[in-house]
Amino acid sequence: MAVQTRPLVYEAPGGTFEGVVAWDDAVAEPRPGVLVSHNWMGQDDFDVGKARALAELGYVGFAIDMFGQGRRATNTDEAMALAGELGSDRAVLQARINRALELLREQDEVDASRTAAIGFCLGGKCVLDLARSGADVDGVVSFHGVFDAPPFPNRKITAKVLVLHGFDDPLATPEQTVALGHELTEAGADWQIHIYGNTSHAFTDPHADNPEFGLRYKESADKRSWRMMRDFLEELWS
Repeated sequence: MAVQTRPLVYEAPGGTFEGVVAWDDAVAEPRPGVLVSHNWMGQDDFDVGKARALAELGYVGFAIDMFGQGRRATNTDEAMALAGELGSDRAVLQARINRALELLREQDEVDASRTAAIGFCLGGKCVLDLARSGADVDGVVSFHGVFDAPPFPNRKITAKVLVLHGFDDPLATPEQTVALGHELTEAGADWQIHIYGNTSHAFTDPHADNPEFGLRYKESADKRSWRMMRDFLEELWS
């Protein structure tokens, strides 16, 4: 096994963006492709690492860029500004991630008929919006995502949806989690929500330790959620 990566610069609504594609060059045939959508800091080594981990599982990982080439946060104030800018126009958000899905399908290593998306924090919101847009994607996985619905009706959700969430997450409360379940049901989705007790936001990020914002890593939830994602992806294409 030899996982390789390459940058991918592309145009999408709002300008120029830069992602990273990861694949195992020991595999000859096309295989399923999985988007990786970043948190509010912007795409970084964490997301590329997840794309590489997906490649090790036999997929093609594409760590996408939702903010724009070179636009990355260095502190929480910048992260809030970038996330707020993206979230202020959900139609643009949905168009950007749909463009990334289109590009994923164009990669030589990818079987265009088999695609999924995973996202972390803000990225969880982005992949949920991918599903809400009615995109032809097999499944989406939100890790400690944000659940607020767009200010316009959803299209019929054809993607299977897996939500992996911390019960103590202040950015998506239990009440908001229940509301998401109702929303997904109304949109006709095949959905699952798995909740980890005594777990806050950003539980997959080993560097997360900001109680003021409710951010805290939790190893058990990190491992359990990744295992759930693996099972989910295997089910999609079994």
